[in-house]
Amino acid sequence: MKVAGLLLAAGRSTRFGAADKLAALLDGRPLLDHAAAAMRELDLAARFVVRPAGAVPCPGFVGLAVERSQAGLGHSLAVGTRAARLAGADAVLVALGDMPFVTSAHLAAVVAAGWGTDVLVASTDGAAPTPPALIGADWFPQLEALDADEGARPLLRQARLVRAPAGTLRDIDTPADLARQQDAGPKDNSSS
Repeated sequence: MKVAGLLLAAGRSTRFGAADKLAALLDGRPLLDHAAAAMRELDLAARFVVRPAGAVPCPGFVGLAVERSQAGLGHSLAVGTRAARLAGADAVLVALGDMPFVTSAHLAAVVAAGWGTDVLVASTDGAAPTPPALIGADWFPQLEALDADEGARPLLRQARLVRAPAGTLRDIDTPADLARQQDAGPKDNSSS
């Protein structure tokens, strides 16, 4: 099965303020680099990152520019899914650029939890289903039609769930979130 990685990194980040949240440093590296590093460790058919037009390139990923990042997560997911479909992917592994604690081991577990073009797998920490998620090509038309900020949340409610290790699914939404993580010490998002 050909799985394309899709890293969504075009959000408005309104709670973070005027600064580029994904360029903010966590343990000396841009926030986005943590999420990208975990996905780079997987053997995927392709890797795409959805960013605002003019954003700094993300090594190892094909950049997909969105002109209207204010259109929300659904629009970014539609843009990325379209690229994955055109690349011949059977499924997309969707991850979020502001989730720096997701490990390559967890991404691999999500991919291993399903097979086929009808696959639908999401992560959980005991709460609602969330990315990282594996979504098969049978769902691509539905994803490509998205344009709201909700993204694939309704679809993920139907997904098979993979339990993430504690703390893995934390995201960074505000400068205070980032400061708390800096105070907690270095993180390792590799395969361990």
